[in-house]
This record gives sequence, structure tokens and C-alpha cells, in this order.
Amino acid sequence: MKIFVWKGVTPQGAKTKGEVEASDANVVRQLLIRQRINPVSIKEKGKSLQERLPFLTPSVTEKDRVLFTRQFATLINSGIPIVQALEVQANQQENPYFGKLLKEIKQDVESGSTLAEAMKKHPKLFDRLYVNMIAAGELGGILDGVMNRLAAYMEKAQRLKRKVKGALTYPIIVLAISVIVLTIIMVFVIPVFAKMFSESGTALPGPTQFVINISNFLKTYFVAIVIGFVILSFVFKKINATPQGKLIVDRIMLRLPVFGSLLRKVAVAKFARTMGTLITSGVSIIDTINIAAGTAGNKVVENVMYEVKKSVSEGRSISQPLHESSVFPPMVVSMVAVGESTGALDTMLNKVADFYDEEVDAAVDALTAAIEPMMVVFLGGTVGTIIIAMYLPIFEMASTVK
Repeated sequence: MKIFVWKGVTPQGAKTKGEVEASDANVVRQLLIRQRINPVSIKEKGKSLQERLPFLTPSVTEKDRVLFTRQFATLINSGIPIVQALEVQANQQENPYFGKLLKEIKQDVESGSTLAEAMKKHPKLFDRLYVNMIAAGELGGILDGVMNRLAAYMEKAQRLKRKVKGALTYPIIVLAISVIVLTIIMVFVIPVFAKMFSESGTALPGPTQFVINISNFLKTYFVAIVIGFVILSFVFKKINATPQGKLIVDRIMLRLPVFGSLLRKVAVAKFARTMGTLITSGVSIIDTINIAAGTAGNKVVENVMYEVKKSVSEGRSISQPLHESSVFPPMVVSMVAVGESTGALDTMLNKVADFYDEEVDAAVDALTAAIEPMMVVFLGGTVGTIIIAMYLPIFEMASTVK
């Protein structure tokens, strides 16, 4: 469907204009004639600056999606038809790009597509998990309940992601500031002291000479170091983009002394929350496992999920491959096994997710509390050591003069 801008004259001779969606100009002309408007001009609306320059298009945030899901569920629960609910949501969106996509979805639904089929055409906006849950809700006639459950899932996933980002952001910022401060000291400050000491002609203490040697090295090879760092970052990005490379990186990340435990808890919480929500919403177990694998965010966990899928396809249990993987803690494996045997797998998985959400919160708080003093000690100790090394020759000169 295209948007046409038209101008016309009413039977009373008044000039009027407007916009209308139609397949072509002839349809618009017939529509205006039926409204007793004499068409003067009908033109297809040109593309906006955002459409001509895609990088200006505002992105749809997770907050936008959660708000849409929650409000859409309320509208459906109130008995408003899907098409009308989509129209309401499209018109009230502050993000014009999101509103445009919702109008496209509305048009597809009006043309006979299901809501899930219409959303599937926009994978960047609605992922496999979202589409499959909507399909299950439509099939079971519980779309409003599924959308409320989906909104709750998205809110919890967003909160978990924000927690982890907050834990990792602080040390990265402090480390970056430390590197910048130390680089400025070594490249610009130390050479001033080195020149002064060379003019004195005295032998320098070991620590002082060591610091000056590092400063000279950084000054000489600074550009080469920066280029090397850029090349290493590029190579790492390329390696991490390959399945085998990402598997190696993710395996190393899970084995890190401090962050590994946190990342493992995040992976378990995400796995349990995704599977529990999908099973509760009526999605088939095979589709649930496939979606959980695709949204795991960790290649090690993803491979375990494919082993789980193989096990289920062969008529075996979910808990066995989880136990063999050594990725999931024994408590999780036991609860999944109990859930399978009692027919309450979704309930058990949701309990696991709630427990590990709390575990992640506690781990993040402990990590932040531990990293802050460590970073302060590191930065203060390094700068203090450099200052002492630079003042040692001055102290020796003063004692020699006395």
C-alpha cells in the first residue's frame, strides 16, 4: 500500500486536501468521487528524509516493545479487535518508525494474515520467541494472557540485562580512565623528569630508570601500539563472528575467576525464564528448545540446548543432557528432572529463573563492592609508585648536597 497526497474541490467550491493509503492513484480518484470531491491533483507521497537516509531512522528500543506489548494486551483484554488495537497503538507511538511498522502489520492482518504471520515479517522488531508466543496465544484463544506473560518476560529480561551491564560498565570505565591517565603521565610528564635527570649527569636508581625506559618505549612505539590494538580488536571481532571462535570465547568467559560465575548464573536464568515462559504459553517443546537455543546468547549453552533437542527427539529426558554438559548446576538439573516427572516443568523452570535472578542481583552487588576498592588501589598504587620513582633521584641529590 502507498500513501497519496491529494487536492480537490467540494461541491460547495471549497478547496480541500488530505492523505490516503491506496494501491494506486485510480483507487484514490474513485474514493474521492464517491465522497463527492472533485480531484484536482493526486500524487504519491515522497519519501521522508529518514527514509532516504536510513541511519537517521530512530531505533525501536526494548522499552518501546515492552510498552506496546503491555498496552496491546490491555486493549485485547477489553474486547477491542486486533486491527483496531493495532490502529490505536500505531497512532499513539512517539517513535514514528515504530508507528509505521505497526501500520504495516495492521494492513497485513486486514489482508487475512494472522498477527504472528504479520509480525514475522519484521524479525528485527519481533524475534522468534515473540512470534511463537503470539502464534500459540492466537491458536489457544488466549492472546491477551500470552501478551501479558510476554511483557513480564521482557521486563525481567531487560532488568537482568541492565544489572549485568551495570556491573561490567563500572570497571571498564575506571580501567579506561586509568589507562588514559597513565599514558599521559608516561608520554608527557616522565620525559620532563628524564631530561632534567640526564642534565644532572648522576646515575639513576633502578626504579627510576625502569619507569623512564617504559616511558621511552611508549613514546617511540605509541602509534604502533595503537595500530596493533586496533588490529587485535578487529581480529578478535572476526574470530568471535565465527561459530567455532564464539564457542571458544564463550567457554573462556564462563571459566573466568570472577566474571565466569556471574555469566553462568545469567545464562541459567535466561535459559530457565525463556523455556518456562514458552512452555506456559503453549509452545511445543521442540520449538521451545529451538528458541531457547537461538536466544541463549552463549554458544556453550546453545550447544547444550541442541543436545537437549536431540535427547527429546529420541524420547529421552531434558535433564540428562543438562547433567552431562556440566554447565548447569546440580540444583537446576534436579529441579528440571522433578518438573519432567511431575508434569510441572514450566513451574519448576520459572522457579529456577526467579532464584537465579536473585543470585545474579547478589553476585552483581558483591562484584561491584569488590571491584571499586580494587580499582582505586590499583590506580593509586600505580601512580604513587611512578611518583616515588621520579622523586628518588631528587632525594639522593638533596642528601649528597647536605
